[in-house]
Amino acid sequence: MIPRCFHNLSALANFSESFSPIIFSLMLMDGVPEKAILVKKGIEMEYSKILGFVKGMDLSCNFMYGEIPEELTGLLALQSLNLSNNRFSGRIPSKIGNMAQLESLDFSMNQLDGEIPPSMNNLTFLSHLNLSYNNLTGRIPESTQLQSLDQSSFVGNELCGAPLNKNCSANGVIPPPTVEQDGGGGYRLLEDEWFYVSLGVGFFTGFWIVLGSLLVNMPWSILISQLLNRIVLKMYHVIVEYV
Repeated sequence: MIPRCFHNLSALANFSESFSPIIFSLMLMDGVPEKAILVKKGIEMEYSKILGFVKGMDLSCNFMYGEIPEELTGLLALQSLNLSNNRFSGRIPSKIGNMAQLESLDFSMNQLDGEIPPSMNNLTFLSHLNLSYNNLTGRIPESTQLQSLDQSSFVGNELCGAPLNKNCSANGVIPPPTVEQDGGGGYRLLEDEWFYVSLGVGFFTGFWIVLGSLLVNMPWSILISQLLNRIVLKMYHVIVEYV
């Protein structure tokens, strides 16, 4: 689990005028290198000359589980946060919007549930977001930043609202599909009912016309009854032999 004491990482919590690189990664624990390859905005990037400006945390592709601690949102200077491909559950921290410097945020391929926090509207520098393949529900918060993202950022959830094509109802949930559809090519429930009623009436009328004509014509009725008797007897013999 992510320890709650992460908020004590003061170099990531405070804005500093110094340009010493702050990189926290479970794959990078040998001090500060002259150059580094980091996954930022969903792309592997190599930093060398501007490495001193990078403040990122990458805990992706591990076996980490539990909830994402609210204390993590105290890392106000963090520019990139990647917790993808783990087993995190629970909700996205409600104060995620406090991390106003975030440019890249990746929570994909976890088991997060609940709604996207409204505070995410405060992430005005966010240019890459990936919340795909979780158990998130409800309406995507409305902000210029979130609505400008690609639909792939939200797939694999039960979310609705722009930029997705699923519209939300008044209470922010995905409305169930309606039976009645307007426009050409669609069927209405009333029309379907009348179709089946007319089909039943037509079958009933045709059946009794044929049967009535046979009853009136006695030779034909006798012939048909004999034929039916033979069929029944053959079926009876077959069943007896099978048993």
